[in-house]
Amino acid sequence: MKTTYLAILLLLGFSLNGLKAQDTFSIVALDSVTGEVGSAGASCVDLNNWSGYDDDFLGELFPGVGAINTQAWYHPTNQANARNRMNQGETPSEIIDWLVNNDVSGQPQLRQYGIVAMVENAPESAAHTGASTDDYKGHLTGPNYSIQGNILLGPEVLDSMEARFLRAEGDLACKLMAAMQGANMVGADSRCANNGTSSLFAFLKVAQPDDEFGEPSFLLSVRTEDNAGIEPIDSLQILFDEVHSCSNVGILDEEKKQLGFDLYPNPAHASTTLKSHFTGISELCIFNPMGNIVLKMEVDRNLTINTSDYPNGMYFLRLSNDHQQYTRRLIIHN
Repeated sequence: MKTTYLAILLLLGFSLNGLKAQDTFSIVALDSVTGEVGSAGASCVDLNNWSGYDDDFLGELFPGVGAINTQAWYHPTNQANARNRMNQGETPSEIIDWLVNNDVSGQPQLRQYGIVAMVENAPESAAHTGASTDDYKGHLTGPNYSIQGNILLGPEVLDSMEARFLRAEGDLACKLMAAMQGANMVGADSRCANNGTSSLFAFLKVAQPDDEFGEPSFLLSVRTEDNAGIEPIDSLQILFDEVHSCSNVGILDEEKKQLGFDLYPNPAHASTTLKSHFTGISELCIFNPMGNIVLKMEVDRNLTINTSDYPNGMYFLRLSNDHQQYTRRLIIHN
């Protein structure tokens, strides 16, 4: 009986010390021009105590369609039901209505959702904040975004996220990173006030229209632990800046990247070939999504890289010399 009761608690998103929410502040958004969809969020839950949960588990991206964040008193069945409704073509507001009326335990007042999707070639958003989720709680929506949070320091967390998102320049990833910086304040998740941070883990991910479900082209996350005193949003920003630029994003930037090196095939199946356009010797670094270097070597012109020993996922290749540096995403799908 005790084992069964513990399993039920874990399924419902509880921890043994009474932490009830699997997330506190998050955003979902889409770019109706590029077709990109994205999700970002953070929480003061120590995921090191929760086996089987990836840092980005609460957000699901549907390439070319939309995104859903499932949070507060998190239940995976509610998340699965939301996923099914999105795959059936329902609108964000229809999905919210269905989730409220069909909550897995009949307690929609404990849940929080944020959803965006393209509906008849136009962006639409919807959100739900249950009346019994932990204060401060609330959500803000715009045509192409939904920002939501619970157990917050106050409404200023959501207001700051929205303001940063709306005025940020660059692509969707840049706007999501700006929104996360809007919540970079001690105790944004009020449980982390004594830790001196906003949260304990943070993530950001963006899917391109041709990405596969569950394999976004861009995914970064940071996981810290209780009493570490490390601000995960600052750490996420460091990783972000290593692999992505928010200045002069556009066609000219893409043309410049092509001058650095070619990479094919990408996605890579067992191997990929890098063709450098640099003169002389340059340095190649491959980073995993956590920002760790998994390969570092010197490159002359052409190089075939064996990827068969790397886990499937997104990596970043950086080619540099004393005068220039270029970074490109590499998807490994063995």
